[in-house]
Amino acid sequence: MTTRDIRHWTVGTYLAQRLKDVGIRHYFALPGDYNLVLLDQLLLEPDLKMISCCNELNAGYAADGYARATQGPAAAVVTFSVGGLSMINAVAGAYAEDLPLIAISGGPNTNSEAEWEYLHHTLGEVNYSYQREMYSYVTAETVIIHHPKLAPAAIDRALDTAMLRRKPVYIEVAANVANAPTSAPIPRGFARRPTSDPDSLAAAVKHIVDFLNGAERPVLIAGSRVRAASAQKALCDLAHSCKYGLASMPDAKGLLPETLESFMGIYWGPVSTPGCSEIVDTADALLFAGPLFTDYTTTGHQLCFQGDKAILVQPTSVQLGDTCYSNVHMRDLLNALVGQLSANDGALKAYHRVSSPKHIPKPGKPDTPLTSRQLFARIQKLLDRKSTLLVETGDSWFNGMELSLPEGAQFEIQMQYGSIGWSVGASLGYALGMSKGRLISCIGDGSFQLTAQEISTMIRYGVNPIIFLINNGGYTIEVEIHDGPYNTIKNWDYAKLIETFSAGEGNAWGCRVTTQGELDQAITEAKKRSGLCLIEVLIDRNDCNVNLLRWGNQVARNNSRAHRSI
Repeated sequence: MTTRDIRHWTVGTYLAQRLKDVGIRHYFALPGDYNLVLLDQLLLEPDLKMISCCNELNAGYAADGYARATQGPAAAVVTFSVGGLSMINAVAGAYAEDLPLIAISGGPNTNSEAEWEYLHHTLGEVNYSYQREMYSYVTAETVIIHHPKLAPAAIDRALDTAMLRRKPVYIEVAANVANAPTSAPIPRGFARRPTSDPDSLAAAVKHIVDFLNGAERPVLIAGSRVRAASAQKALCDLAHSCKYGLASMPDAKGLLPETLESFMGIYWGPVSTPGCSEIVDTADALLFAGPLFTDYTTTGHQLCFQGDKAILVQPTSVQLGDTCYSNVHMRDLLNALVGQLSANDGALKAYHRVSSPKHIPKPGKPDTPLTSRQLFARIQKLLDRKSTLLVETGDSWFNGMELSLPEGAQFEIQMQYGSIGWSVGASLGYALGMSKGRLISCIGDGSFQLTAQEISTMIRYGVNPIIFLINNGGYTIEVEIHDGPYNTIKNWDYAKLIETFSAGEGNAWGCRVTTQGELDQAITEAKKRSGLCLIEVLIDRNDCNVNLLRWGNQVARNNSRAHRSI
């Protein structure tokens, strides 16, 4: 496209070039009459591939997964109102999880509002700014393009914001502007790195060094916002340098190599890796990198560390005691601490004294009915350096937390937003975006029913995840928080859906297993196949990880606190 005559550049082709410039190679789309001309223009860019999804919500989830896999931006293109409002839940999830999702919507003709026209797909009022207003709550930037000459600056500003803040942005292109002539895209970069204020950074480093070097058993803890700050390597370098015991909060599992000698496990209050919470809660100094202390990540606010012992490092600020250092970027701070902190493995030695080895159950006889523990013991053996394990909200969270990730393996979870059904669309996007290995997804039957149709898109585009569909008859995580008849769902013949969605095309494969022997055979077969594999695993309804029971009880207690009158 860059060799095209400048007279032929349009708003749509300009947007396509900029999506390419920020590193996007696939975008997820649903057609509607407000975006059809825009889609025509995007299709003119040969280096961008359109992935046609089954619905807008799933397209948004797919973009979420794509951003995770590429560690860069992702894009989804929908029509106005009926499409944009369908996708907004997925965009909200990306906002909560710090993912640069570019939400693109077609919009009404620029003349419609001025000429007082009532339009289809809208609220039946002559006010067409409501979608932008709604998106303003779940994006870092919203722009509506009504004039072709103003489009380049607006598009570039939105993409800049997405890259710098690692948050979604919203771009609406009016239907009659998408193919209007505009400026050629001038070569420029979008991967600019924010910089810290040098005085604030120096003061923060000195304060932290004095505090940590005076401690006997300091600990490092990784939180999910380490990814938003692009600080994984910096935190690893610091861990190597200072030798502190290292833990991850549950929403940060996989962001740091679990093969590091100093790694102690998952810090999750009462459901932590055995021995980990005891060491963290009694440490005399803590450095949290990117924490988000929610009811879910703290098991109903059950963390017991001493607040005056903690340094809280966020992507752009640091809190130590009563002192806040602003405009200090996490990566700069962690890099500056390397070599200045005295090596201290006191906490790690204490952890080794109280920890216990993981117990992986031995396989039973082939005709033994399956349990979740036996399933995840086999998933553990499937993981290698190139694997990514993606777990849906529910029992898979807790079983996944107990697995050990080989060096290089990745782990994906949507813990902050926890939108049930996220994993199906996210598996599509992740599988398209990953550069190595094979995706393994663990999805409960209740979650799967919300977004199942995107399996057909995976088949259509030849992506090849191995999906373990855990059939236990309902919403297990909700059962353990608060049970009721609403947590039971209608059973499906999940394995046979592969035949339905394939309709004689593609090379996907599905099967149902009820015993350990059948599961072993299914895994052997899946490893041979190059297409999508769905293994439906029948598990007893009451079979769940013991930590889900503990966690669910604490979250339920937090939810059910009595109302306090003012």
